Parts: sequence; structure tokens; C-alpha cells
Amino acid sequence: MQQDKNNNYDEEFIEEEELDNQQEIEEEEEQTEHIDKEEIIKDLECKIQEKEQRLLRLQADFDNYKKRVLKEKNDIYKYAAEELVNALLPVVDNFERALDSLKGNEESNDGYIQGVEMVFQQFTQVLKKEGVEEIPALGETFDPNVHHAVAQENKKDYEDNTIIDVLQKGYKLKDKVIRPSMVRVCIH
Repeated sequence: MQQDKNNNYDEEFIEEEELDNQQEIEEEEEQTEHIDKEEIIKDLECKIQEKEQRLLRLQADFDNYKKRVLKEKNDIYKYAAEELVNALLPVVDNFERALDSLKGNEESNDGYIQGVEMVFQQFTQVLKKEGVEEIPALGETFDPNVHHAVAQENKKDYEDNTIIDVLQKGYKLKDKVIRPSMVRVCIH
């Protein structure tokens, strides 16, 4: 009987030991499973952050694109008349030349001169309305952004870098130089 008790005791001990082992294994599996879940969660969080960053960059790029397109569109509208104005500027030059040549014989051409002057004034008013301005030059300090020096001359009556003669008037369309003034500049 003692032996039966010992056998029972051994069996119980073995069963307990197996149960303990099984519990340890289950705990290890739970820990491993818990660690795996944490790693998966961390991976997913990293991927979410990467996607958010990418989305923010794409949104910023799109905003920049919209701003650039809007600016280009505004520039197109703003300078739409540039080609037409460039084509009309030689006409203005010829009008001025015609008026200058007629003024030499004023007595015989008074009515004609007045008519040409009226047409010229009307024409220049239309250009002004479209944003065309003459670039001031005569007596001004030379500015290479708006003037084109084609000759230099040493004159004591003028300061250095002063424009002493305008060979061809320059014009701006709104704030853009569409034709620089061709000038002669005083150099000491």
C-alpha cells in the first residue's frame, strides 16, 4: 500500500510538474505573442507616420503648384497685350517723326498738324489705358535696367552717367520693360 501511495504521489508530482511546465510554456507563448503584437503595432504606427508625412509633402507640393499656376495665369492676363503693344510702338515712333517734320512748315499745314496731333494723342491715350508708359530718359541718370546706351559722349554741361540724348523712346507695359530707351550717355 505504501508503494501505491508512493506511486500515486509520484503520479501527482509528475502531473503537477507537467502542469507547471505547461503553464510556463503557455506564459512564454503569451509573452511572445504579446511581444509580437507590440512589434506589429510599432510597425503599423511607423507605416502610418510615413504615410502621413508623404501625404503632407504631397499636399504642400500641390499647394505650391496651385500658387505657381495662379501666378502664371495672372502674368498671362497682365501681359497679354505685350505683343500688340510691341507691334504698335514703331507706329508711335513714326507718328512722332511725322509731327516733328510737319512742325518745320507750320504755316501751311496748321489744320493737318492739328489733326495728326489729335490722332496721336488719342492713340497714346489708348496705350496708357492698357498700361503702357514711356520710360523717362532725357536728363535722367543712366539705368541699364531700362536704358540701352548706344553712344557715349564727354560733355561738360552734364554730370557723369547722365542721359544727354534719346535716340529711341523706351516703354514699359505695367511694370515690365518691353523696350528699353536707346540713349546717348555723358561719360567723363
